[in-house]
This record gives sequence, C-alpha cells and structure tokens, in this order.
Amino acid sequence: MNKLRFYAVYLLLALTVVFLGFHRDVKIPAALPLEGIPYVLKDWVKIDEVYFSEAVLRQLRPTDYLYRVYKNEQNQQVAFYLGYHGGGPDSGPIHSPKHCLPGSGWRPLTQQIRKMRIGNEEIQCVEAVYQNGDSREMFLYWYQVKGETLTSEYMLKLSEIVNSILYRRRDSAFVRISTTYQSNQVMQLELVEQFVRDFYPAIQSVLPH
Repeated sequence: MNKLRFYAVYLLLALTVVFLGFHRDVKIPAALPLEGIPYVLKDWVKIDEVYFSEAVLRQLRPTDYLYRVYKNEQNQQVAFYLGYHGGGPDSGPIHSPKHCLPGSGWRPLTQQIRKMRIGNEEIQCVEAVYQNGDSREMFLYWYQVKGETLTSEYMLKLSEIVNSILYRRRDSAFVRISTTYQSNQVMQLELVEQFVRDFYPAIQSVLPH
C-alpha cells in the first residue's frame, strides 16, 4: 500500500511537471478597445483622462487600461479606472488595492461587500473608505474573470488557475470607481453606485467572456 501511494504521488508530480512544461496560456485580447467606452453617457461627461508614466506601466503591466474622471449634471465627480490583463507573457498580475493604497499612504477606514442588481445580473463589489491625511476617498471596486465579478484576491487567483487549466487563459480585469468622501456617506455611495449602473453595460461590452 505504501509503495502504491508513493508511485501515485510520483506519477502525479511527473504529470504536473509535464503539464507545466508544455502548457502555455493564450493571450486573450479585449473584446473591444477600452477607449471605446463613451466620453458622454446619460448624465456623465468625461472631463479628464490620466496616462501613467512608463515607470508605473512597467510595474502594473496591464494589457490595456483606462483612467478617466467624469462629472454629472450636479458637477459631482468620480474617477473611473479599468485595467485589463490579457494573460500573455507581457501581462502582469492585478495589484490588489489592499496593498497598493496603503503603500501610497492611504489607510482603510471601512470595508464591506456589496451586491448590486443591474438588469438581469447581480454583481458583487467591495465598498471601502480610505484616508490619507485629511483626505478621504470612497471606492467601489471588483475583479472580473470571464464575465464573473469577484471581490476576493484569493478567488481571483483560483479563477485564473482554473481557467488556465481548462481554457488556457488567465485574462482578468480590475474595475474601480472612486469619489472624494464627504460627510454624507449615503449620497456618496449613491453617486458611485449610479455610475456603476450607468457604465456597467459599456464595461461588459469591452471585456471578454
């Protein structure tokens, strides 16, 4: 019995080595260019666009990204970031905001998982408030893999591994909407939620499923 167990483990390790030696993930392009997300949509108008430096891009290594600021008719502003990682050799992993924001001086004050129904879909996202000095920001963010929204870095990694084994793809996306936090938390949350509701179909249209 011990010998059989040994041979079984040895065979499993050998198969794993062979799989890793021959397995290659395929780079998956975005369904549409991210820049195709509208400048103007319902009450929202793009007022600014941010481009990362080469140093930041070398660190993040997205396949494509979009970082814009929009405002509505009440002159309320939100920042919208969409980073797509196609899973090829030049694509880096998604950086969790739980690590990036504290590394930039932001510390978390509150965090919880929210569910939102948009049409026939229910999406999951993280609602968080971070502070840096006297400044506070409210965030809604999620990870997305093959059309599924995820709120956990562990579930993101698991989904990438499963999709790599089954479909030879590790593509994923990170979506983040933020606004300057003010005293009325309910109004700030309604603001970022409304942006998600308005832009979610456009976000879905550019990401692969």
